[in-house]
Amino acid sequence: MTIPLRNRVFDKIKEAGSLTDVELYKILTKEDESIPEDKFNKLLLDLEILGLIKVSWITKDERRIESFVQEKEIDEVEEQNKKAIEKDYEASFPGFEK
Repeated sequence: MTIPLRNRVFDKIKEAGSLTDVELYKILTKEDESIPEDKFNKLLLDLEILGLIKVSWITKDERRIESFVQEKEIDEVEEQNKKAIEKDYEASFPGFEK
């Protein structure tokens, strides 16, 4: 079973943290991954739409690709609601005392 190309490209970006599209393309060609330019651009676009990477232009012909990890915000109200629901659930059993 092979790993999809999109996952392999994302792993390379995540390992590097930040690199240019030229560097990424060179890394992939060294590993015998000959990808046409249009497919390479489609992969980057898909990863950006999924929110996994961020692509920005450096120069006219070069782009910076960064791994994008969004921190999950902890909603205090949501946490309180979860605790209340768990407490109500546990209290619904007969003979439960805490």
